[in-house]
Amino acid sequence: MIRVGVIGGGQLGRMLALAGYPLDIRVTTLDPGDDTPASQVAPFIRAAYDDPGALEELATTNDVLTFEFENVPVDAARRAARHAPLFPPPAALEAAQDRAAEKALFDRIGLPVPAYGLVSSAAELTAALGQIGTPAVLKTRRLGYDGKGQAVIIDPGLAPEAWRAVGEHPSILEAFVAFDAEVSLVGARGRDGATSFYPLIANEHRDQILRVSRPLVDAPDLQARAEVHARALMDELDYVGVLTIEFFRTGEIMLGNEFAPRVHNSGHWTIEGAETSQFEQHLRAVAGLPLGSSALAGFSAMANLIGTTPDPAAIARIPGAHLHLYGKQARPARKLGHITVHAADPEALMPRWLQVTGLLDD
Repeated sequence: MIRVGVIGGGQLGRMLALAGYPLDIRVTTLDPGDDTPASQVAPFIRAAYDDPGALEELATTNDVLTFEFENVPVDAARRAARHAPLFPPPAALEAAQDRAAEKALFDRIGLPVPAYGLVSSAAELTAALGQIGTPAVLKTRRLGYDGKGQAVIIDPGLAPEAWRAVGEHPSILEAFVAFDAEVSLVGARGRDGATSFYPLIANEHRDQILRVSRPLVDAPDLQARAEVHARALMDELDYVGVLTIEFFRTGEIMLGNEFAPRVHNSGHWTIEGAETSQFEQHLRAVAGLPLGSSALAGFSAMANLIGTTPDPAAIARIPGAHLHLYGKQARPARKLGHITVHAADPEALMPRWLQVTGLLDD
């Protein structure tokens, strides 16, 4: 048996725990919540993420440590790593938590990004707009997700309003990209340096929240370029585990948007749609096991359940539809679960997909 301690007890921790059981991997999570999604399916330690005693307990009772979200305090991760191996490395957390550090990292590995400037005052925002122009997007350097901590500036005169909207926090101003699609690449790197990548994923957002993800099967050139950038990023960080890069695609141009040092929402379809799910793959990587195949197992599409959930019986009547609920209390704009629709061929997938989406609230 291999024991893996996970800092964080959300739905990603839940799905990691469930993926571990068939491999004889047992997951324990650490989270300050008292009824987290992961605690419903695996042992947990209830404590703050930076609680020294709890981190030591997690580390000394498990063979290896990981985390399931990128806002784990870096100092806490480093403290835990003194007691047990921790993957991905704290340096990956540090880069993902600060958009300025993330952009600098992308620059170092040669991943093209939208034009950007650093902003720490209203005067610096005005200066950055003078160089980058409008439209532009102002984003806080830290703690932004699902569109939080962002403001679109369509006219320089709206700069003061945008600065107030991001709480006057240190930020980054990026040129607005009129992209054709947002795509993500989910891949893994093992402790031996071996890598494996899933097909690029096309993502659709509404109200800046991911709604739909579909693996692409007809973009070999883009796939190859994305994998080059991902390998460079993994090598730069001496990375171990699953990692996701989000790209803006404009024609044949791929611009780096951000990366996540963890399993990722856009890869949830891999549970049914790939030979090895991203959750199993992450556990294999951090535990030092050989990586599994990331090849497609048929054709899939995934829809997030935001705010409400459909009748499970209605989903169960649809062939190839797989419902995953996270054990969360419903509230507006909250990710409560997802549905993957799977079929052996694209022609069979579409009618099943239409049946599922017809049951979802817009």
